[in-house]
Amino acid sequence: MKPPGICTHWSLVRAIGFVGTGPVGGARRARYRWSMDATDENLLAAVKAGDQKALSTLLERHAPAVYRFGARMCRDPEDAKDIVQDTLLAAARGLGDFRGGSSVSTWLFTIARSFCIKKRRRRVGAPSEVLPLDSETTRQVAAPGATPDVEVADQELGAALNAAIAELDPMYREVLVLRDVEGLTAPEVANVLGIGVDAVKSRLHRARVSVRARLSPLLSPDVPQDPGTCPDVVPVLSRYLEGEIGPSECAEMDRHVAQCPRCRARCDSLRSTLALCRRSASGGRIPGDVQELVREALRGIA
Repeated sequence: MKPPGICTHWSLVRAIGFVGTGPVGGARRARYRWSMDATDENLLAAVKAGDQKALSTLLERHAPAVYRFGARMCRDPEDAKDIVQDTLLAAARGLGDFRGGSSVSTWLFTIARSFCIKKRRRRVGAPSEVLPLDSETTRQVAAPGATPDVEVADQELGAALNAAIAELDPMYREVLVLRDVEGLTAPEVANVLGIGVDAVKSRLHRARVSVRARLSPLLSPDVPQDPGTCPDVVPVLSRYLEGEIGPSECAEMDRHVAQCPRCRARCDSLRSTLALCRRSASGGRIPGDVQELVREALRGIA
């Protein structure tokens, strides 16, 4: 991809809204502040034109997701700090060669995953650490404006979600984190992991079933007993959400769920589980010391 010419670059400046000018060495030179509303594509174009502010804005935008991924996969806060720092440094050095064949987030998760794998190989047999009840990731599960009682209950759910995800085998955990927590599409997850889309979906369904089962006592404690005649609706719903079942199968399951309180509760608990996963990625904040590590790393390559 050919870097944008100076005219293209200044068109971006006007479109996105850089602010402020000031004298530098007797001349007036623009001082830019990128809006966080700028698209990744516009920021990438500016980076390729040599704009360091755009580089910092782009990487700081994606740093929380990289940190969450590192925390989920490594299950160690110190390792997660290393992951986000190493990933952003590698990305900063490689952005000039990034051709845009995937989204920036997909590319960053691919880099982060490689560092996570290296960490896991070095820590084989080491005790794992599940994020504590009062961790930032757990607090983000709580609904905004919740009452204290509801917030405590939501934190309990958040802790249970963390534990359920942490107990997954890494091959299932990374699929669920990328698809259901970070919101990548199945093809994007396949791109990150270097496997086929069918393999992604197969692992995803197993991960969803496992996590929902762990959370079910908290989400739907009064589910009726299985009469022994019900289909296994949870993986069917998971497949439906990934567009894998046709209209006739869907209609048949709808009729059954409408008449069966147990299966309706099981479907509701899966939907609630997936909603919790997405809420755990909200907020966009990373710990202050990690933010400083990121800024320091970016200053070092400016």
